[in-house]
Amino acid sequence: MGACLLILQYVNFQLSYDHFNKNAPDIYRVVNDRYQNNKLIQHGTITYSGVGKAMKDDYPEVLNNARVIQFGEATVTYKNKKVAKNQEYCVDNSLLTMFTFPVVAGDSKTALSEVNTVVISETMARKIFSVQGNDFQPCVGQLIKMGTDTFPTKITAVLKDIPKNSIFQFDCLISYQTLIHSYGYKEADYDFHDSDFWHYIQLKPGTDYKAFDAKMAAFSQRHFDGNKVSGSVEKFYLQPLLKVHLYSDTEYENIETASSNVVWGLLIIALFIIGIAWVNYINLATARASERALEVGVRKVTGASKGQLIRQFLTESLIINILALAIAVVLAVLFQQVFNTLVNQQLSLASLLQKGLGGYAITIGLVAIVLLGIFISGFYPAFVLSSFKPILVLKGKYSSSKKGIILRKGLVIGQFAITIFLITGAFIVYRQIKFMSSQKLGVNIDQVVVINGPQFTTPDTADTRAKAFLSELKQIPTVKNDATSFWVPGSETGRNFDIRAAHSDPNTHYTMRFNGVSTDYITTYGMTLVAGRNFSPTDYAKKYQDLRSTILNVSATKLLGFSSPDASIGQIMMNGKSAWTIIGVVGDSHQKSLKYAIEPTFFRPQMSIGSWISVKMNTSNPTQTIASIKATYDKFFPGNIFDYEFFRSAL
Repeated sequence: MGACLLILQYVNFQLSYDHFNKNAPDIYRVVNDRYQNNKLIQHGTITYSGVGKAMKDDYPEVLNNARVIQFGEATVTYKNKKVAKNQEYCVDNSLLTMFTFPVVAGDSKTALSEVNTVVISETMARKIFSVQGNDFQPCVGQLIKMGTDTFPTKITAVLKDIPKNSIFQFDCLISYQTLIHSYGYKEADYDFHDSDFWHYIQLKPGTDYKAFDAKMAAFSQRHFDGNKVSGSVEKFYLQPLLKVHLYSDTEYENIETASSNVVWGLLIIALFIIGIAWVNYINLATARASERALEVGVRKVTGASKGQLIRQFLTESLIINILALAIAVVLAVLFQQVFNTLVNQQLSLASLLQKGLGGYAITIGLVAIVLLGIFISGFYPAFVLSSFKPILVLKGKYSSSKKGIILRKGLVIGQFAITIFLITGAFIVYRQIKFMSSQKLGVNIDQVVVINGPQFTTPDTADTRAKAFLSELKQIPTVKNDATSFWVPGSETGRNFDIRAAHSDPNTHYTMRFNGVSTDYITTYGMTLVAGRNFSPTDYAKKYQDLRSTILNVSATKLLGFSSPDASIGQIMMNGKSAWTIIGVVGDSHQKSLKYAIEPTFFRPQMSIGSWISVKMNTSNPTQTIASIKATYDKFFPGNIFDYEFFRSAL
């Protein structure tokens, strides 16, 4: 029972995602599939800025829509105070209407309707303004700066901290008008070319979303004219909000998802565990039947009825099960922190009371299971004991019936079968994890520390600072290599949809992943150069239009139709209207989890400090090396917060 209580906490928490939203049954996320050359090239959640509004304009079933774009982690500045690692989203004001995010100060109806406005969480308000009590009203109207913004942003509302079982986890929401007007991103308003946006729509109550999905083919044809607008055939469909967390298999996720198979599997395991316990109780109770046979005989002789005996034994079973449940609760509390560390969540017995799938199904089910278990585990022993014939028992001629023996043997066999099944499953999982951890990824991430690129640096000095910073890092004896890049292994890289070889049909379009990297990126991650050469300083330029060299992976050379990696060297790859000379080919490597296939990828020169700085160390004392790296970072990027972690990724 103790094990079940812990497992059910996790299961109910995972199944409870977004059920606190009052409009949850009518909210959907727009999913976009893209096809090129009759092949699925992207199954993702990001799409064009105009899609949500177009759906609302085209179909009366759409009650509301909200656009979302993720800014990632940023530093917030208030006067001379900086607070780092704040998760930022840029959203329409309608998001606050569609989703149930309680406001503790300000007005959610208009909070994000104007340019340069922001809504922050309770926790963020406490960090920035040192709020001690629950009066957040003084925060409203204050001016802060977001990341590298030169203009101030006004706080218009403070939200109650978002529940952990919400797909949205943020510290601040910036008004969508800020993206369009202050950041100058005009395509963010209504466009069908740039695809960096997430869309949520709210349908009118009672609308069949599957019937709505059937209209999406006509919607795609109307707005994209086949593939003429975007270069891809676009297919749209809706994903219910309540299925986003557990049933997503899409790319470019901006939320944390989980596996429904794991959750339902754990629920089955919990039922197996409690089932084994009850079967064991039945076996022990019936095995003691001979010891209690004389008691039953005496009671029957003195006038006890069969019904009275059954009630007595069921009451005993009830008391034992209640005592077991009480001990189980104590065990669950004692092992709670260990379990929370294992599942990386802050759970408690209160998690069983969260509204989840089917309302409070898990809580009601738990009570029903306990009652059922008490009845089943107590009924059979009570039935057996109450059926003894008093004359035979008092003469000492009691013996178990053949049916009872067969049943007990069957229960024991069932116990062993379930136990073997669970042990086998655990062994398979262990072997699978061992298999994955021993695979050659094509990149070496041992002793690599990744550092967030500095936010507060001007573009005109970025290249100069990057070169000087990387050069000085190499002076640290325990630093083996360093590099900058847009993305690191394990993260979702960008895609380019207009790639072809110069000698191919101009109407042919291929899709590739890409990454902007500095000179030593390939060396830092131990990637294998199978043909040509690595980037050299002469391949870099301050202006993007002056860049002309690229390195492909082996899969990319195959996609472009080259007979071998060597045959691609010196050839031209067209990226839209830009011509890139292929100077090298690296071996294929896993950018993401092993469950994803390796994709064609090209690397382009990018010297300035990007999203990530990667440092390859060679030391048994990383703490001292990190201190040296920090000192160098602070020297070149004063005013920035040094934020690092040892390499952890989806790999």
